[in-house]
Amino acid sequence: MTAGSTIDGAKYRLAAVTLDENSIGTPNRDVEHERAVAIYDLLEDNVFVPIGHAGGPYALRLAITENRLLFDIRLADDSPVVAHLLSLTPFRRIVKDYFMICDSYYKAIRTASPSQIEAIDMGRRGLHNEGSTLLMERLQGKVELDFDTARRLFTLLSVLHWKG
Repeated sequence: MTAGSTIDGAKYRLAAVTLDENSIGTPNRDVEHERAVAIYDLLEDNVFVPIGHAGGPYALRLAITENRLLFDIRLADDSPVVAHLLSLTPFRRIVKDYFMICDSYYKAIRTASPSQIEAIDMGRRGLHNEGSTLLMERLQGKVELDFDTARRLFTLLSVLHWKG
């Protein structure tokens, strides 16, 4: 968000988010939980401003098509606003590392000490923040987001990457 900008929360927000079912692998319970929580939190509180558009609220459909992330932005009534395709290449390393550390985290919460879990979780949050910042950079000039919205969208981008 730019300093001093004012955003009408009713107009510049996501009212619906869907993931293309054809883009999703067979998720495990942990991945499905992350997806559900991210969508719930995203719809509860977000800032989503497609550059050059008069306002929503918006519906967002995320999909992976031809190794690109599709941001299909529509109004809540399903009329098209804009679609953006983002290369997934810049996200590959972060998502791969994020999956590895998430796997370690889910194993650790079942058997490890609290200090070990906390250390793994700090690494997990750091990678998540890195991916969120990259997403904001890749959307610059297309869609303005706040950091919490970018974090939740990065979670969904990761779910789309996960192929079980």
